[in-house]
Amino acid sequence: MARITDPVCRICRREGVKLYLKGLRCESPKCAIERRNQPPGMHLRRGKPSEYGIRLREKQKLKRFYGLLERQFRRYFEIASRSKQNTGEVLITLLERRLDNVVFRLGFAPNRAAARQLVAHGHVTINGVPTDIPSLIMKPNDVVAVKNRKRSIDLVRLQVQQTSPNIPDFLTITNQEPPEGKMTRMPTRGDMDPHIEEIREQLIIEFCSR
Repeated sequence: MARITDPVCRICRREGVKLYLKGLRCESPKCAIERRNQPPGMHLRRGKPSEYGIRLREKQKLKRFYGLLERQFRRYFEIASRSKQNTGEVLITLLERRLDNVVFRLGFAPNRAAARQLVAHGHVTINGVPTDIPSLIMKPNDVVAVKNRKRSIDLVRLQVQQTSPNIPDFLTITNQEPPEGKMTRMPTRGDMDPHIEEIREQLIIEFCSR
């Protein structure tokens, strides 16, 4: 499985915004963008960004926030563009329905990278069926649960004790032991993670439609 191996703090500095790729660390004074809010690399004088550059940066912010590779992101955009509904809203809905994102937003992992690892290592089930595919798209009434075994439960219990996640309205916790949650409905644009809700999806559509 391909994965992003770049230092994640450099990614936030490159985009000029916090992408919360390290969970609680991003809220602390250790956050790199708080200490050095400038792009990585040689700091030459930079001109005004072009129209192309502005649209590229919006696309990169959304892609990197959800931890996707370019090929994955393009696949989601193609699916969204074939829909009869608003392309931007459908794209965001697809990203919010990814299993790794759902696991993170239920509070089972400190960030999306940890949620992907939790799923890929076989600690999660969907409707009682074990799965190790972080990109699996969930549907309404699907139930995601941590495997009922000590090792899996201990991993998630530690995270749940340390944080109090802001669970969105389209998800609900249905059981605490083992931790279990359910998607009650399809997510909308308003259910998007508040850390990235100011993204301008119209610019992304314009960029990807070139």
